[in-house]
Amino acid sequence: MKEIKAFIHRNRITDVIHALKEAGFRHLSIVDVKGTLKALDNKEQNYSVELGSAVITEIKLELVCDDAQVDEATQLIQQHARTGQTDAGWIYVIDIDQTIRINGSK
Repeated sequence: MKEIKAFIHRNRITDVIHALKEAGFRHLSIVDVKGTLKALDNKEQNYSVELGSAVITEIKLELVCDDAQVDEATQLIQQHARTGQTDAGWIYVIDIDQTIRINGSK
């Protein structure tokens, strides 16, 4: 199993999620994070006093899939997360050593 983490611009997340769901990917988590991707415009960028730097609110998408699905998932993310900039985000692929299901019944 693999975990794919992608850091992308907020305005691209809807297209990415729809493409992944249409392809059958279901184990998705989406989190707002502060990051240092290049802002698309001045409205997207803020200054963080805590960090002492310019930041944007970007999305961290987390997806768990089988090894054989990694290429398809990363291609879908790349295709649908494009912004027209040279550096529109990053994708990381991480090995998962073990998965444990949390049983919902008592």
